Amino acid sequence: MKSSQTGAGRPKPFLGILMLDTRFPRPPGDIGNPQTWAQLGIPVRMLKVEGALPAKIVQDADPYFVQPFIDAARQLEAEGAALISTSCGFLAAYQGLLAQSVSVPVVSSSLLQCADLPAPGVVTIAAASLTPRILEAAGVPAGVPVQGVAPGSEFATRILQNEAEMDIAQARRDVVAAAVALQQAHPQLQSLVLECTNMPVYRDAVALATGLPVHDVVSLLAARWDALR
Repeated sequence: MKSSQTGAGRPKPFLGILMLDTRFPRPPGDIGNPQTWAQLGIPVRMLKVEGALPAKIVQDADPYFVQPFIDAARQLEAEGAALISTSCGFLAAYQGLLAQSVSVPVVSSSLLQCADLPAPGVVTIAAASLTPRILEAAGVPAGVPVQGVAPGSEFATRILQNEAEMDIAQARRDVVAAAVALQQAHPQLQSLVLECTNMPVYRDAVALATGLPVHDVVSLLAARWDALR
């Protein structure tokens, strides 16, 4: 995808997204579906980091990929990105390194907004893998409760195993169930943050089930993009 030109041959600014190497379905609302951004009027360019499979990033936290993500961020900046994000909330672990590597804003994860929200709770794809180190790197305040979707659920399995098919209706139920469980365990919550960049698809269903404001990477990036204009 080539960016259009403006002014004296300058590329039109766009949102650059560092993509994992995936094949699982990405319905509208997912960070990796171009329709998500077209509906918001945000020009986007996605750059895949070869070999960065979901399990290697989420479960293995493989340090090999730090430099490839930095290189990809620099490429997007050179091509005209005005804002850079990633397609995995666990890449909050790289927030500092990515931000230091480019001169444009980097929003690696939806987790970065937790510090600005009232009494937040986090819904994640893999609670056991969302370590204190990652939460700290994202600036998540100490004590923010975290709830994962059930291990072995449709949502977790299809994404982490990078499978080509997924039962979207069941995935929605999995994400909603995790959010409801989090709310029931922590009734003081006033807002929810969906860590996983594939969860914005189910934002409305989570909001309906919990009655809470729901925040995710798409809503965060839309706000940050508007702030740049």
